[in-house]
Amino acid sequence: MTAAAQARTRLDRVRASVGIAQLALQQIEDDLNAADVDGPELAAILRELQEDIDVPGGLFPMLAQLVSTAARKAEQIEPDRDGDASCYLHEAAALITDNAGQRLLWAARPLDPQGELV
Repeated sequence: MTAAAQARTRLDRVRASVGIAQLALQQIEDDLNAADVDGPELAAILRELQEDIDVPGGLFPMLAQLVSTAARKAEQIEPDRDGDASCYLHEAAALITDNAGQRLLWAARPLDPQGELV
């Protein structure tokens, strides 16, 4: 298989995986829109997105890991290794974890003050 064919196949797999992830996220959005979701349940859902208790990590940490992996790859292939691409990717990963993820946990606290602290 040629390099171009391998890249095309890889991109096809990524597109399919993104499609699957979008379907899963749509299900979560549908659950969030349910009429009977109360504060403690919403807080629990928010906590799950940040840190899944049953499986190490959560949606946001996994997304940050994926972006960090892209950053490390960019470091290897950037012209002159100048950080033009990888720097933005490392910053994006940090923003996902430190800003977005932490804010989910902060939002969960007032919704369920007695809930599990993550």
